[in-house]
Amino acid sequence: MSETVFTRTDPRLGTFALRPVDPNTDTELLHRWLTHPKSVFWQMSQATPADVEQEFRTIAADPHRDAFIGLHEARPAFLVERYDPAHSELNGKYRAEPGDIGMHFLVAPTDTPVHGFTHAVISTVMELLFAAASTDRVVVEPDVRNQAVHALNAAVGFQVVDTVSLPDKDAYLSTCTREQYRAAVREQGAHR
Repeated sequence: MSETVFTRTDPRLGTFALRPVDPNTDTELLHRWLTHPKSVFWQMSQATPADVEQEFRTIAADPHRDAFIGLHEARPAFLVERYDPAHSELNGKYRAEPGDIGMHFLVAPTDTPVHGFTHAVISTVMELLFAAASTDRVVVEPDVRNQAVHALNAAVGFQVVDTVSLPDKDAYLSTCTREQYRAAVREQGAHR
């Protein structure tokens, strides 16, 4: 297994960590997650294991993208992709700024959901991204139909700045600066 690159302790739910995806050992797990009906917005419902392996080999070979398996209490529980928006399908679709980083995340489908778990996952992802001094703003482009992720994004400080047409979806281009994220965390803390 790959070495952990980031760890965060959630006060309610315990330890979250991230390690690089290893296409040699993670394909079966990722295939199960990505082809699950709850993962429809990843658009890999019909993918074969070979398709999934190839996708993550492509990501691993791309200097502008990387992928991580998220662990909760040492068990695989979520997937994160980090990318440079200037080298993605967003290039030319929005006003890129130095310090932008893009991300996608997927919480593993489960029959036993834990209250607050998805919020803890996105908080871990945001902490990972802002741990890099070079990151000033996180950029996301969720499908306009994905209401659950829009509410979650708003809860951690994202603001929708535009609707963009991408090859495979219409998306709400949303951004969150370091300051917006910190303000959202403070506000959540005030309501506990």
